Amino acid sequence: MITIAIANQKGGVGKTTTAINIATAMAATGWKTLLIDLDPQGNASTGLGIAAADREFSSYDLLIDQAHLASCALETEIPALDLVPATQDLSGAEVELVGVEDRTHRLFNALAKANKGGATAYDICFIDCPPSLGLLTLNALGAADSLLVPLQCEFFALEGLSQLLQTVERVQERFNPRLGILGIVLTMFDRRNRLTDQVADDVRDCLGKLVFESVIPRNVRLSEAPSHGLPALVYDHQCSGSRAYIALARELIARLPQERKAA
Repeated sequence: MITIAIANQKGGVGKTTTAINIATAMAATGWKTLLIDLDPQGNASTGLGIAAADREFSSYDLLIDQAHLASCALETEIPALDLVPATQDLSGAEVELVGVEDRTHRLFNALAKANKGGATAYDICFIDCPPSLGLLTLNALGAADSLLVPLQCEFFALEGLSQLLQTVERVQERFNPRLGILGIVLTMFDRRNRLTDQVADDVRDCLGKLVFESVIPRNVRLSEAPSHGLPALVYDHQCSGSRAYIALARELIARLPQERKAA
């Protein structure tokens, strides 16, 4: 199972929107996909139509109680896409993890147990991280093979990116030497705004081929879809945002290890 953390410590950059729609796009192309909602706000869970009352087991149980992955994962309305939802209990997980042994490897241990002997039911797993660099995000980075970074096309996002890259280096040194950066995806792109183009150019000049060619535009359908409990790809697969995520999924597949791709 390929594991990808979707993280940026800055909020409001389209991280959860990216998690929901890239997971949906991967499932639509034949990959058995798992999305783990590790954000206490639970927006990814809501955006996939999983009501709070239906979240009997969650990512909290996976982390704190070391529950088995199979007991925490729920089927969604999207074929081939399962979700480990988040609940409010996750808000206290940061404090509870402080005194726990291997507190930065709890998620890694849970996924490794499910993946033992190559018996996992999934080809790929995405982890939607909270907008911070606390223990929840460190658990995601410790469990992931690679990192996907949504980056809003605004000036302050660039400052946050440098902090995130420094954190990745520290995680590589101390917790997870195999962690790599899969790519940077530019989000909330508005061609009417000259600053947007400038930020995009600066990011490409700095990070080169790490930046995906596909750019996610500002699109009202992307904003509307979660209120209906649907990914934008299902809510309106013809909108510009959906088409952008489909293109991003194609690029992402091309960057994944060939020998680990689904048949």
